[in-house]
Amino acid sequence: MSEPATSSTTPADARDVMSEGDISRALRRIGHEILERNKGSEGLVLLGIPSRGVPLARRLAACIEDVEGTEIPVGELDITLHRDDLRRHPVRTAHRSRIPATGIDDQVVVLVDDVLYSGRTIRAALDALSELGRPRAVRLAVLVDRGHRELPIRADHVGKNLPTSRDERVHVRVAELDGIDVVRISGGEGR
Repeated sequence: MSEPATSSTTPADARDVMSEGDISRALRRIGHEILERNKGSEGLVLLGIPSRGVPLARRLAACIEDVEGTEIPVGELDITLHRDDLRRHPVRTAHRSRIPATGIDDQVVVLVDDVLYSGRTIRAALDALSELGRPRAVRLAVLVDRGHRELPIRADHVGKNLPTSRDERVHVRVAELDGIDVVRISGGEGR
């Protein structure tokens, strides 16, 4: 599940677990894995889950294009109205889904998100996706898998498996939105 955005202030107990270079290498590796599993770029569509999944999807598409020489359609999938916590947190910024002109019917859709946690964000993404068409297959690529699944969801492509405790927070920052590429973890026993 994507962590909510926090202020630009870094918590005192935060420690970096992925640098800009680590993120770049992880995305290149994920891009190669996607191509290998798909046996090329034919029929691929990448859909980023706002907010940080969107720039990560664009970067993945650029990595794939560098390898294949083919432009990969990229879009955004808004999950706001499909979340199961709307009653508890009714005020949420709605984003607009932007589906590439190719559509998603009979395509291999790769959902891209920054952090996989409980699985509830991805469940909401699958619900949102089902309203937009019928892909041939749906796969999941995440920069960080922190564990603690509450639903039977797993990522097909993971940049970094990061075992965490439930009281720790994973902060993903991307240059497009935050001015820096870094993954930090804070909280836990030192809290």
